[in-house]
Amino acid sequence: MALLDPPIRGLDGEGSLQVGLDPNDRIGNAKVFAVYGKGGIGKSTTSSNLSAAFSLLGKRVLQIGCDPKHDSTFTLTKKLMPTVIDVLETVEFHSEELRPEDYMFEGYNGVMCVEAGGPPAGTGCGGYVVGQTVKLLKQHHLLEETDVVIFDVLGDVVCGGFAAPLQHAERAVVVAANDFDSIFAMNRIVAAIKAKAKNYDVRMAGVIANRSAATDEIDRFNDATGLKRLAHFPDLDEIRRSRLKKCTLFEMPSSPAVDAACLEYKRLAAQLWAGCEPLDAQPMKDRDIFEFLGFE
Repeated sequence: MALLDPPIRGLDGEGSLQVGLDPNDRIGNAKVFAVYGKGGIGKSTTSSNLSAAFSLLGKRVLQIGCDPKHDSTFTLTKKLMPTVIDVLETVEFHSEELRPEDYMFEGYNGVMCVEAGGPPAGTGCGGYVVGQTVKLLKQHHLLEETDVVIFDVLGDVVCGGFAAPLQHAERAVVVAANDFDSIFAMNRIVAAIKAKAKNYDVRMAGVIANRSAATDEIDRFNDATGLKRLAHFPDLDEIRRSRLKKCTLFEMPSSPAVDAACLEYKRLAAQLWAGCEPLDAQPMKDRDIFEFLGFE
């Protein structure tokens, strides 16, 4: 993945330089999902439990963390893994010297886990990191027998680099709580997905309501923009404690709340595997959504 040369303006967004996808780097036959949402909303928890749910349905799953903090997969692997960029740096970016076990680790129920990492703070491009990760996976033939790939992407989409996983994904989902900040961020993410959909295969699948007892504000926003809610996970203390225990929700002691959440993850995985109709969501302008939200 490289910056398009010469720069193309207006391809995905007006007046911007875009990170382009090398057609040879497309992921094969796996179903590919990109998970986005406001920073701190629970994307990694959602992604890891969704990966676990897919694996329990008998699917071969690969989760790719796309955050320099490299903490996407630790509930699956029980450890912080070295990142692809860190490992490449040890061999001076001679990727042919790496083995799959140098950067890919098996987690809960066979889920394969990769942390892409990122450039040092304030330098480089996240899109380059995603591209190098996919190239390495293809070089080692690690995508050929994979059924599901989940990209867990950091925070809000603020540039083409952070949107790069959308160039590989079939469907994008947004994790949001039932509050102003989450929905405001979701609206901007939907705009980024809509921009990428002009030139790539990615389409919006829907919204995962997380950490919320109610979903009324999310549902109201969905009705106004053409989105739909795929699943709902309330603010359970058991989910918080699963992070502290470095395990998935499926490994927590059984209780009515835990069992219900696990069933919801399995239902969501089955729904995504069966295929979600693409949503032609229409994001609001920032001023419009500011007026739309926050009134009783």
